[in-house]
Amino acid sequence: MEYKKISDHCGYYQAAVNIGYIHADGKGFLIDAGLEAAAAKKVVKHLQSNNLPLTHLFITHAHSDHFGGARYLKENFQIIVIAPDLEAAIIENPVLEPIYLFQGTYPVQELRNKFLEAPSVSVDRKIQAGTETIDGVSFQIHSFPGHSYQQIGIEFDSILFAADAYFGVEALYKHKIPFIVDYKKTLESLAALSLLRVKGSVPGHGSYEESYQETVQINIEWHQQILKLTEEFVKQQGACSFEALFAYLCRQKDVNIPHLSSFLLFRTAVGAYIAQLIESERAIFKIEDYQLIIRANM
Repeated sequence: MEYKKISDHCGYYQAAVNIGYIHADGKGFLIDAGLEAAAAKKVVKHLQSNNLPLTHLFITHAHSDHFGGARYLKENFQIIVIAPDLEAAIIENPVLEPIYLFQGTYPVQELRNKFLEAPSVSVDRKIQAGTETIDGVSFQIHSFPGHSYQQIGIEFDSILFAADAYFGVEALYKHKIPFIVDYKKTLESLAALSLLRVKGSVPGHGSYEESYQETVQINIEWHQQILKLTEEFVKQQGACSFEALFAYLCRQKDVNIPHLSSFLLFRTAVGAYIAQLIESERAIFKIEDYQLIIRANM
C-alpha cells in the first residue's frame, strides 16, 4: 500500500482496493476502509507518522472490500462514519449481502466470509447526493448507483473519489464480468461521470487519472459488449434457461469461478444484463418445466 498525493488536501492509499484521504480544517476524512483491519492499520500508521488527522470515514457503498476495516477504525479512533441510507442498512447488518446474493435464503457457512460479510459498524450520519457540510467542511456528493444500489462518489477540491462507479482498465480485464446490480443505472452513472468538471478522479480499483474520461468510455463499451453478447445468445437460441445463458457468458469471457461466493457474484452481475433485456422488452421471462426461461422478444 502506497500513499499517492494528489493535491494539498487530497490523496489516496493505492492498493487492491483504494482508500481515499481528504484533510481540511483540522479534520481527516477517509473514503472507504479496505477489506479488513490490516488495511486500515496501514493507513493509520501512515497518518500518525505524518501527524495527519483522522476524524471521519465515508463508506461509498456496502461491499465488504470497502468497509471491512471500518469497525477497527471506529472502535479505536471513535471516528464518525458516514454513508448513504440504503447502504448503511447493509453496513450495520452485513449478513444482508450474502442473503441477497443467495436469493434470500439464509446463507450457508461457506458464504459467511470476509469477502461477502464484513464486520458490522454503526453509521453516524446518512447522506445523499448534493452538497453536504460535515463539521464545517463541504463536499459535493454524487449519486453513482449501478455497481451497488445507492453508491456515492465524493468530490472535494475538484478531485473525485468515484468508488466503483468505474474500474481501472486492468481491473476490467481481471474481473471480466464486472459486478453490477443494475445495467441501466451503471451506464447512467458512467455518463454522469464523463460530464463532471473535475481535475481528476480516483476509482475504487485502479489509479488516479486526470483524463479519466477515456477509462470511463472503456467501461461503457465493456458493459455494452457484454449486453450485446447476452442479447445475441438469447436471439440465436430463441429461448434459453438462465443457467444456460450464465454458462455461455462465463465461457465467452473466460471467467474463473473457483467457489460458491464467486459463482453468486457473477450470477448477480449476469442477472443485471438479463434484467436490462427484460426491462427494454427485448426478452421476457417464462416459467417452463419448473425452470426460469429467457425468451427472445425481438
